[in-house]
Amino acid sequence: MKNLAISLLFIASSFILKAQDITADEIVKNYIENTGGKKAWSKVNGLKMTAAINVQGMEIPLVIYMLKDGRTATIVTYQGITFSQDVYDGEVLWGMNPMAMKAEKAESEKLENYKRGIGEFPNDIFNYKNLGYTLEFVGEETKEGVECYKLKLTKKDQLVDGKETENVIYYFIDKENFVPIVVEQPIVSGELAGQTSVTVMSDYQEADGLYFAFSINQMVEGMGGSEIVISSVEINPDVDDSIFAFPGE
Repeated sequence: MKNLAISLLFIASSFILKAQDITADEIVKNYIENTGGKKAWSKVNGLKMTAAINVQGMEIPLVIYMLKDGRTATIVTYQGITFSQDVYDGEVLWGMNPMAMKAEKAESEKLENYKRGIGEFPNDIFNYKNLGYTLEFVGEETKEGVECYKLKLTKKDQLVDGKETENVIYYFIDKENFVPIVVEQPIVSGELAGQTSVTVMSDYQEADGLYFAFSINQMVEGMGGSEIVISSVEINPDVDDSIFAFPGE
């Protein structure tokens, strides 16, 4: 009986060791495969997401464009007015001031930080090696009631008031389904510096053979936030290039 107990303990220890031996690359590989596969993702050159953001009881429609070449645009409709935000046309990062209804260029530091992230499509851990980022498996943690693997992604430094500053993001990947549940990032600038930005992802659904989180809740840790609910995702949409172009002064 004693020998049996020792054998069972040895077997249990082996399973624990095996779980602990998983690497960051294996986690990312499973993530890619479970959401459609490397081959299918490699054929994606652009995404169009139709969504709505819920802010203080108001539902604001959005259409979000993300292209592999780095161009992005978010088209917002609010109280009958449609305007663009977070637009990058390949050179200029800009958005519409909804009060003055005037297009405004982002200041140079924000533009530089944006350019440093070009190439992260469809997200920053799929091809982190090609981007020169580092990814570490740093343990396990329960988030939103789900047991997760915790990954630390160190990206290119970002500029904060002209100074190079560490740029780190923590991913919490569901141990069973290998999809992100929570993403946390320290806030390093502005009034909320020192706090943590938290993004909670859920309601994964299929779109043309690929899987996306259709509910994205963005908040600052310990504070309220806003939820983006996606109604549809279009793969490789036909896009009018004019939606990215800075309209001029």
